[in-house]
Parts: sequence; structure tokens; C-alpha cells
Amino acid sequence: MEIDLPDVIAEVKAAFERYEQALVINDVAVLGELFRNDPRTLRYGIGENLYGYEAISGFRAARSPVGLNRRTAKTVISSFGRDTAVASTLFYRDTAPGKVGRQMQTWIRFPEGWRVVAAHVSIIDESKET
Repeated sequence: MEIDLPDVIAEVKAAFERYEQALVINDVAVLGELFRNDPRTLRYGIGENLYGYEAISGFRAARSPVGLNRRTAKTVISSFGRDTAVASTLFYRDTAPGKVGRQMQTWIRFPEGWRVVAAHVSIIDESKET
């Protein structure tokens, strides 16, 4: 298996950056597009466990667009073969001083493009970051 193929990393990085942009401007359509429309897609959030595309879409539609700005750091994207990748990042929000968010996404290449099939978001005290 080929790991970290430069062209695959570039594709997933572009998809990840598109996701980040959509997240901070609350572009629900793009966020919905980038998650796999499948009942097996899941997202473990800070305060919710969402099973299936419909639950994730409902969460996005109901979420307030206020306070979504954030900055990312230490983003790592790894690919495994040509069709699987994992994106991991830390994020910081001015509205949550002293906290660091952690996000991991599993991306799979489908005929329609790269899609998130699993995501996990959590927040810890910044003092615990190592």
C-alpha cells in the first residue's frame, strides 16, 4: 500500500480546506455535500453523537451561525492508498479562551469525490495540550 501519495494529499487538503471555509461561514449546502449521504456516516461532536447523514444534516441546519470562526493548527493529512485519508487538526476559537478543539475526519474517495464518512470533534483545556 502506498502511503501519503502527494497527489492524494493535495486532493484531500483541498477538500479539507473547502470544509473549513464552509464551516466558518455556515455554508450548510457545502457541509452537506462533503459528508457522505449514507446512514452509516457518523459525527461525534462536542455535545452530540450523530448517526447517519440525516442526523448530521439536521444538526447543521439547526446550528446557529454565530461564533463559528476558528483558526486551525497542526493539521495532519495522511493517505492510505488512493481512496482513503485521515485529516486531523487542532482548532481555536476566540469565544472559547483557554480551550483547544480537536477534530479528526476519515475521508473516502467515491465516484462523486472525497467525502467524510466519520468525524470526531472534542474540546479540552489548552493546558492539557502536549
